[in-house]
Amino acid sequence: MAAGATTLLDQAVLNIAVPSMRQSLGATGADIQWIVAGYSLAFGLSLVPGGSFGDLHGRKHLFLAGMALFLLAGVTAATGGGPETLIGARLVQGAAAGLVNAQVIGTVQDVFRGQARGRALGLYAVTGGVATALGPPLGGALVAGLGPVAGWRCCLLLSSPCAVVTLALAARWLPPPRRTARGARPDVLGLVLLCGCTLALMMPFIRTPDSGGEALLWGTAVCASAAVFAVHQWLRVRRGRQPLVHPALRASMPYLLGTAVAMAQFGSSLAAFLVCTVFLQDGLGLSALLTAAVTLPGAVGMGMSSALAWRLVRRIGERTVTVGLTLGVGAALTAAAVALRMPTAVLPMALAGTQLMSGVAGGLTVSPNQTQVLQHAPAEAAGVGGGVLQMAQRIAAAVCLSAVPAVYLHAAAGPPGGSHPRAGYALACCVCAGLLVVALILSLLRRAATPPRPSACAPTTPTAVAPRAKETT
Repeated sequence: MAAGATTLLDQAVLNIAVPSMRQSLGATGADIQWIVAGYSLAFGLSLVPGGSFGDLHGRKHLFLAGMALFLLAGVTAATGGGPETLIGARLVQGAAAGLVNAQVIGTVQDVFRGQARGRALGLYAVTGGVATALGPPLGGALVAGLGPVAGWRCCLLLSSPCAVVTLALAARWLPPPRRTARGARPDVLGLVLLCGCTLALMMPFIRTPDSGGEALLWGTAVCASAAVFAVHQWLRVRRGRQPLVHPALRASMPYLLGTAVAMAQFGSSLAAFLVCTVFLQDGLGLSALLTAAVTLPGAVGMGMSSALAWRLVRRIGERTVTVGLTLGVGAALTAAAVALRMPTAVLPMALAGTQLMSGVAGGLTVSPNQTQVLQHAPAEAAGVGGGVLQMAQRIAAAVCLSAVPAVYLHAAAGPPGGSHPRAGYALACCVCAGLLVVALILSLLRRAATPPRPSACAPTTPTAVAPRAKETT
């Protein structure tokens, strides 16, 4: 929980400081996209090897090493003198955060079973919600109190005390290292191919293609790298080697569909939050502190609904995820309508309401979906299973954090001589709603693909069945 709070607080605080950081550093839009999306990309790509190494060599030492590297990279980013230094430090910090979180998921899988595992993951999600709730007001207060130059640097340093405390707690309380899988070489080439595919998918949004031929070239690169990755994974299995994605995970349709749900939901929520903060500050001219006040209800709603989601799961089961995604689609479409129709005077308050809806929707979706996905991960691949899930989420986040802001900026610029930030924000909200609709469809398919479980209350004795047989006769 402490690790989740530390890594998520860092990202939540930085998002609110993006406009002041851009002005202070003179960074381009591409620089900002790399600073924000690069963290998620490195985070995701380090999860699977981190989980694999944790399965092979134990988790405690890797957790401590990753948290120490996260601390050092955060200090480097806060004291950097230019966009290039900040981009490099954030890439390292994201990789360290991925290494740490791979051990978190693996440890939860090792220590807890059944409903206890679901509650542990629920508390982990609540911690993330609380950290996300604290991030915007703390970041807004720092930028407002210290100014745009020192403010965003202190935002990046805010996670450092948390990292120190987490290191002390982990050294004392984490279980001793133990192996849960036999030795196997990590699939380094598979990881490189996956990274290349993701970068090819991100680049058209970070660097707008000059022509249709360049866009076609990037699309061809995505398809080619994905095909090579698939062939490579097949060959690894044929040769008896461990592929990047464990064969047992690829064979589980509920696991694959649940992971796809997590990708669409996670990418949509992070991109929507980033676009909202940029729209409030650059489009409406609000201060960082007022922007934090508008986005705060969303984080509070997510924390509260995450804490209560497991109760709803006990009542309606997997339909909890469907309810959450449906509410998320409604929140995104409402935000788009509000941005287009509401007067400027009441627009921030109306957007705060849509943020609350979106936060509640996220709390009802993230933890229940994560628990359902990990139920299908085999014990010998617990760390890898959790790592693949989070890797998929972070890769989706990296792509969405590049694509959705690019959609907003392009639409907000409008034709020459005019600026339309409201239209840009509405369009970005519609894109996020579309992603959630995809997640909703995949969630319904996952429910259909999941084998039915015998009910604990089902009659099992002949005397209990006899009345039903008589009624049939």
